[in-house]
Amino acid sequence: MSSRVVLKTKGKSTKGSKPSDDKSTSKLLKEWSTWTMKKAKVITHYGFIPMIIIIGMNSDPKPSISQLLSPI
Repeated sequence: MSSRVVLKTKGKSTKGSKPSDDKSTSKLLKEWSTWTMKKAKVITHYGFIPMIIIIGMNSDPKPSISQLLSPI
């Protein structure tokens, strides 16, 4: 009548198998490329406008920040 708690783990199993046996090279490559693309998307999303402002501030006519941000 006692209840028993069973914990299921995600990821690689630890019972006598090698890490290279669990996943094939193509699966690892797919996971790595997916992870890389997600990180690149975040970096591009948050870095594009600051990059444009920095490039604009270093251009020849030297505009002020209000001139860079105004739509006119």
